[in-house]
Amino acid sequence: MKLAEIIARIKEVLDEKDSLREEALQVTREIVRLSGDAIKAMHRGELALARERLEKASKLVKELKEKLKGHEDLYYAGYVQTANQEFVEAMLLFSYLTKEEFPGFEELGVPPQDYILGVGDFIGELRRHFLINLMEGRIEVAEETYRFMESVYEELITLEYPKGLVNIRQKQDQARYVLERTLEDLTRAKINKRVEDKIEGLLNAGKDS
Repeated sequence: MKLAEIIARIKEVLDEKDSLREEALQVTREIVRLSGDAIKAMHRGELALARERLEKASKLVKELKEKLKGHEDLYYAGYVQTANQEFVEAMLLFSYLTKEEFPGFEELGVPPQDYILGVGDFIGELRRHFLINLMEGRIEVAEETYRFMESVYEELITLEYPKGLVNIRQKQDQARYVLERTLEDLTRAKINKRVEDKIEGLLNAGKDS
């Protein structure tokens, strides 16, 4: 075969991959958008809207996997992994808030590496849920959320793999920092509540005397 013919064939292959890549980029952007919208809706308490967004995102995740079948170099690219992580993060938060069973990576149709990275991001969204409850005076709910965050982190740190397989160390470090800040916030809030209760008790005692 002439070199020109080989290069022409390579061009055909790369043109196809380039077209698929552009299509995949559009789909991943939509998955990220829908997942982000779902998370915002959840923090506003709009669970029905969140479910709707997640159902659409779920279809796109599965379509993307099918579209890139036979093109693993594209499927395991960073932008696909990012979209899968965002979707996993949103799905885990939804399951937590609705008290449903957590879906596994097979059920969601994502690689296990993408799933576990999504678990790392999930801890950050749990902190946001924690802060909302803390600001609204629901300290018991906030503490329950913190305890769950702690349990997720304890599972996360059991994973030890090289960066080339899954960059879990970065997520573990981020999760530990988030957990430390959350414990500080919880401790401060509980101390302030005790002081407020004590002052209120003294004031009430003064009124009764």
